[in-house]
Amino acid sequence: MAPRLKEKYVQEVAPKLREDLNIANVNNIPRLSKIVVNMGVGAAAGDAKLLDAAVADMRVITGQQPMICRARKSIAGFHIREGQAIGCKVTLRGDRMWEFLDRLLSIALPRVRDFRGIPTTSFDGRGNYTLGITEQLIFPEIEYDKVDRTRGMDITFVTTAEDNESAKALLDLLGFPFKN
Repeated sequence: MAPRLKEKYVQEVAPKLREDLNIANVNNIPRLSKIVVNMGVGAAAGDAKLLDAAVADMRVITGQQPMICRARKSIAGFHIREGQAIGCKVTLRGDRMWEFLDRLLSIALPRVRDFRGIPTTSFDGRGNYTLGITEQLIFPEIEYDKVDRTRGMDITFVTTAEDNESAKALLDLLGFPFKN
């Protein structure tokens, strides 16, 4: 069975976007191409076990094995050497991407303390949106008792839209809780 949000996109969102943005070719309708979840663990420079815990959390949240990111160059001020593991990331595509987005919008974001919506200022000018989350505890998959420390993450939604306005229209119709 296809994910709920994917069906919503095909049946409701795409036809509405085609009409609203006056798009002639069906292939030019903006769509979500991938979601990149990135967790930087700067403290892993001193303690490698912190990175293992971050990888385990990310695996549970996304349902996919994270890739470990290494430093490109040495920075003495941050006590980082070239090639040292400093974070992890996951790229979600297809049905996994739609399932993750559904859980994020319907379960995780409403669990954020004092949640008043997500800002509309985080578009990059090319139709991609990045959302920063301060703690991984908003995801119900994470067991509170097993967390050694809270970690934030960046979630980037990569769309095929060519500008911010059409990307915002797409994300609005998918149900993103933007601030007014």
